[in-house]
Amino acid sequence: MRSVLIVYHSVTGGARQMAEAARDGAGAEQDVHVRLLRASEAAAADVLMADGIIFATPENLAAISGMMKDFFDRSYYPVLDRINGRPYATLICAGSDGENAARQVARIATGWRMRSIAAPVIVCTHAQTPEAILAPKRIGRVDLARCREVGAAMAAGLVMGVF
Repeated sequence: MRSVLIVYHSVTGGARQMAEAARDGAGAEQDVHVRLLRASEAAAADVLMADGIIFATPENLAAISGMMKDFFDRSYYPVLDRINGRPYATLICAGSDGENAARQVARIATGWRMRSIAAPVIVCTHAQTPEAILAPKRIGRVDLARCREVGAAMAAGLVMGVF
């Protein structure tokens, strides 16, 4: 049985919804075990056990969230040179463009020598005021379908031996 780890952080619910959609997509594959973990709970051991990983984070102040950064800080060196070639994908919930957070995850994954299986899914909420930024998010059906597709592609690729 293959395994997919989805590590996420979310305060307003957007990145959580995206991560859950990816979980649902990956979970549709029969021979795949899917684990959905908050970044604060995930550790290097979880990364080492996973055959593929999906990272879901909001973009905060043009960067990944602090809790996602904390996860990478805690996991980076214990995992270095031990997950070379493993597939990953990125889901970003952003108020504007999300590109910097996506680049940040890509740089970290490159250091881990992982390989991306898809372009980052960036969902722009257009939240620009303090009230809109802090308000609970509701990710639309089309964007959730994109996240499900990423999860399904990860799981199918692992089962078929493509990744």
